Amino acid sequence: MGQSVYWLDSEDLRFPPIEYALDDPNGLIAAGGDLSPQRLLEAYSQGIFPWYNENDPILWWNPDPRSVVFPAEYKPSTSLKKLIKKQTYHTKINSDFDKVIHACAAPRKDSDGTWINEDMISAYKTLHKMGYAHSFETWREDTLVGGLYGIAIGKAFFGESMFSTESNTSKIAFNLLCETLSAHDFKVIDCQIHNPHLASLGAKEIKRQAFLDILEEAVFEGADK
Repeated sequence: MGQSVYWLDSEDLRFPPIEYALDDPNGLIAAGGDLSPQRLLEAYSQGIFPWYNENDPILWWNPDPRSVVFPAEYKPSTSLKKLIKKQTYHTKINSDFDKVIHACAAPRKDSDGTWINEDMISAYKTLHKMGYAHSFETWREDTLVGGLYGIAIGKAFFGESMFSTESNTSKIAFNLLCETLSAHDFKVIDCQIHNPHLASLGAKEIKRQAFLDILEEAVFEGADK
């Protein structure tokens, strides 16, 4: 690697400066620490998020480039608008956060495991109770069929994971997210690492420093409101 990984002090919530982020693996900036609410909020405010396997130490990331969606620029596809208009599904916010995060943690068809372990679930449930973590949900009658969860700080939203048990139901939840955030003048949705599914939702990649500049303004703008 050329650089060693910065290990967090268990008593110190501070993260290292961005210069410590590795190029390979892309964006790994620290390891260790814990998933306390204070550490997680400090991390997200700096564009850092946890992502690690069950038996590994906690790994913290700030990759370059960064995948983002700007809520004010979001436009649903024609097919998604038609699906929503059919009213087969209805949407809710924070009606069952626990069910959403457990659905996101369930193994996917192409994978046996999940990075959303019991410690992560417990940590984000705590953030939900504190008013920081939120779920956006798609329901068919009384059945949860899609959704996502993430963290809101200031005017920034940090998407963590989404799921669907029926076609395009996570996209319906994402449409609700964008409409809600746009109505409340949120500046950015952090999608973390780009992939084809995020691209289909309108996500695009920007340089890490550009993201951090936007994030600093977004977190500061919401601080006193």
